[in-house]
Formats: sequence, C-alpha cells, structure tokens
Amino acid sequence: MTRRNPVNRAQRRLVRPPRERFSTRDLAFDVDGETCRGTLYLPGGDDDDPPVVVMAPGLGAERSFGYPAIAERFADAGYAAFSFDHRGFGESEGDSQLVHPGPQRDDCAGAIDRLSRVDAVGRGRILWGASLSAGHVLTLAADRRDVDAVVAVTPVLDARSIVTDRGGRYVARAGLAGVSDLLGHRFGRGRTVPIVGEKAELAAITEPGTKRGYLDLVDRESSWRNETPARSLLRLVNYRPIERLAEVRAPTLLLAGTDDPIVSAEAVVDAAADLRRGTVVSMPADHFSPFGTDFEPAVGHQLSFLRDALDG
Repeated sequence: MTRRNPVNRAQRRLVRPPRERFSTRDLAFDVDGETCRGTLYLPGGDDDDPPVVVMAPGLGAERSFGYPAIAERFADAGYAAFSFDHRGFGESEGDSQLVHPGPQRDDCAGAIDRLSRVDAVGRGRILWGASLSAGHVLTLAADRRDVDAVVAVTPVLDARSIVTDRGGRYVARAGLAGVSDLLGHRFGRGRTVPIVGEKAELAAITEPGTKRGYLDLVDRESSWRNETPARSLLRLVNYRPIERLAEVRAPTLLLAGTDDPIVSAEAVVDAAADLRRGTVVSMPADHFSPFGTDFEPAVGHQLSFLRDALDG
C-alpha cells in the first residue's frame, strides 16, 4: 500500500514507498551556537552501513517542501538520507527566513559532521541540492575531500547572471531595498520582499510561471511565510558557484530542465564542461517540476547516477 496523503499540492499523485520500507529518526546539530533540526531516513531490511545523501533545501524553502518524497525514494533504494532545515527556517532555530549562502553552506557542513556520530550509517557521503542549495553543495564539495558524489537538481550556478538578466530596473530596486534593510533591521526598521512573486514584483524569484510551481510545494501545515529580508537580495547578486566547479573532485550530476525559466539547460550543459567527473542530464522539466509532475524521471536519473558513481 502507499503511505499517506500528500502534504502539498504538487505531489498529490505521487506513489510513495510503503512506510515499512524505511524508518526515520530526528537529528539536531549546532552551527555557531544555533540549532538545526532534520530527519534521517534509513533503509529497511538488511542494508548495513548505507551511504548518506545530505539534502539541503532550495532558495527560501523548508525541508517539508517536497523533499520527504525524494528522501523516501533514496531510502527505498538502499541509501540513507538526511534532510534538514537551514537556520531561520522550518524547525531549525530562528524564523528570520534570511537567505545567505555562506551560513547556509555552514549548515550543510554541520549536517555532514553530525552524521559522523550516527552508528546506523556508513562513511559514504553524497551532497544533494536543488536550485540555490545546489550551488551550496557544489561549493562545499570543492572545499572538502570526504564527499563521494554530488547531485545538483536544476542548479543555480550563477545567481549574478540570473539577477542581471532581469534588467537594470530590477537590479537598482533590489540594491536599494537590500541596503535599506541592511541598515535598518538592527533598529527594527527592516524590510522584507517576497521569496517568489510575479514578474513585476521585487522578489527573490520572479520568472514567469515560477510562483505557482513554488507555492504548490509548500507543506499545508507549515507556518512558512512568502517573505525574506530584503538584504537577502544583496547576498544573491554576487553568488557564483560556477567559479568553483573545476575544484570539485567527486562524481557530479547536474540535472537540468529544458523548460526551466530560471536556469537554462544550455547554461548548465556549458558549465558541466568544467567538472572533472561530471554527468549532465537535460530532461523536459521546469525549475520545480522534478518535485511534482516530472518526479519519476527526475528521481530515476538521480538513482541511476548514484548506482554508477558509488557502485561502478
């Protein structure tokens, strides 16, 4: 039998593994004195010392936004998966919903280190990210030598290019709002912008069609707000994980959507040439459909890559 009723609109028709095929446990870890919380998915049966997929949520997202369905599939295939909330989001400490690549990479590193104290998993480490967090795990993989594979779904590799493509007016508005918030938030005069909005809005994500796709992944029981401090925009404009790809030693999958309005598949294919051990897959999908309507082929590509990278 299938598991339970889905908790977001985008995944209502997904077939989930039976609950007896995996188990879960809660894990917490500290980063710079603040607590991050997550869920560890463990394969059932006789899978001893499974490698772990460390799953980082995308731009402004919580770990409940479609990620459990993917973690379950990893566990069903014999991999453990650890999905966590960044600080300021979900069940982790704070509720600022600030998007800041540096501290969020630190959260990912803290998640990896926490797993070294879990007896139920092996030493294999796979970093997994989607959208903005794909950039986080790629830059983290460039820094570390204990990463066995990387999976990057619809990866944001050059946020500066995305922002500048929105035009000079957007860049100017984002800069003014960001500086205003940066100066004012210490005195209770901060400003927020939507995480995802329409094309004419000043939001972190504005590309046509993305608002519905993003909001359809929001957990119906979440207290998430569609807002982030405007200074988040300042952190994004100079974020360029593409500059670190040549330093990634681990086998890496870049999964691109040919209908993605945020990151073109062509840009992902071009960037993959810098990877030492890169695999790039372009499939019919938009930025968020690998979690919904294109879930099965997207997960299939990821599992196929992991089998080749870890067992081959």
